[in-house]
Amino acid sequence: MKTIFNTLFVILVTMSLFAQDTEIQPYEVVKILNEVEVRYYPSATLVETNGDNNFGKLFQYISGNNEGSEKIAMTAPVYMSEDKSEMAFVMPLEVHEKGAPTPKGKNVNLRITEPRHVAAIRYGGYTNASKEAAHKKQLLETLEANGIEPLGDVEFLGYDSPYKFYNRRNEVIVKVSYKQ
Repeated sequence: MKTIFNTLFVILVTMSLFAQDTEIQPYEVVKILNEVEVRYYPSATLVETNGDNNFGKLFQYISGNNEGSEKIAMTAPVYMSEDKSEMAFVMPLEVHEKGAPTPKGKNVNLRITEPRHVAAIRYGGYTNASKEAAHKKQLLETLEANGIEPLGDVEFLGYDSPYKFYNRRNEVIVKVSYKQ
């Protein structure tokens, strides 16, 4: 009995350590095409950078390296360009609505996105170049087969901390020309 209790306790503690209670950027699914979702995203504020140590620069910003030294909650997803040279964090909705503080870090900028439609395909596990390429191909082929035009480059989205082992969420997205 003690062994069962100890095992359950370890499982519950592990689940609580790796569970995420992170605000997710809001969107509305407007169409489903097999495994591809066409989504509507309202305007959002992103803090973005490029070059070296992208995650570190953005993490410093949300940790208070900004005018006002404001600490900002981590949200999901993290946006990455296809070549991983650019990265962006989404600001929490409350920060977007009141206005995000100006970054102090070098090569760290704020950008407010326009409302837009994107096509997205989701996959699990830890991401890698092979998974990214396969899902990008599937996404673009699905769009072509359905007469939906991609606009711009694909982006890769990560939703989870590197310490989350189960039920990981990754996506490949591209802005699309979509009329409802």
